[in-house]
Amino acid sequence: MIHQISVIAFDADDTLWVNEPYFQETEAKFCGLLEDYLPKHTASQELFKTEMANLDLYGYGIKAYILSMLETVLRITGNTGSPEIMHKVIQYGQEMLNKPIELLDGVEDVLKALSGHYRLVVATKGDLLDQERKLKKSGLEQYFHHIEIMSDKKEKDYHKLLKNLDCAPAEFLMMGNSLKSDVIPVLGIGGHAIHIPYHTTWEHERIDYNVEDPKFYKVDSIREILRYLQK
Repeated sequence: MIHQISVIAFDADDTLWVNEPYFQETEAKFCGLLEDYLPKHTASQELFKTEMANLDLYGYGIKAYILSMLETVLRITGNTGSPEIMHKVIQYGQEMLNKPIELLDGVEDVLKALSGHYRLVVATKGDLLDQERKLKKSGLEQYFHHIEIMSDKKEKDYHKLLKNLDCAPAEFLMMGNSLKSDVIPVLGIGGHAIHIPYHTTWEHERIDYNVEDPKFYKVDSIREILRYLQK
């Protein structure tokens, strides 16, 4: 049982609703567009390289992804990519922005169970407009005391969030699917964190070591978090 928690923060993408599979689906189509120039695996590597180079400039989210895809097309084709390819890339991005919101199993039941007992918060990375759109479409807004769309999820970003919430680290619990973004920095500032693995994870969010900390917990599904919390 985790004691003295007053604020529980949830990551959004791949914690509350489906996200990464849509990126993987789009990447497969994108790599198919460039088969005349590069093998699919190599095109995928080039796209990831572009994304990493652009993170500080564009941040996270679908719009940043569209720009990185367009830039990758220009680089791979030596600035000779056809208007048809460029149009297709933009179309793929628009399709992602218009995807329906698919809640993950158990999410709303858990929020109902915790609502009124804790201050519930969304703490997620991404594009402001897109994340606001997804939250509105999800039907979950009513459960949350505060929404924080973060430019990144490092210790300084969580310090800022806790200051805004007037919450001590020891009273804060973060949960999400990324050890790198949702767990490690929160533990680093003295908060609690629960890892809820998702079946697929963006390469940028993967780590290659085990997390050991008395304030770290791992569950197989979001429903399991309830056994760690007092109601």
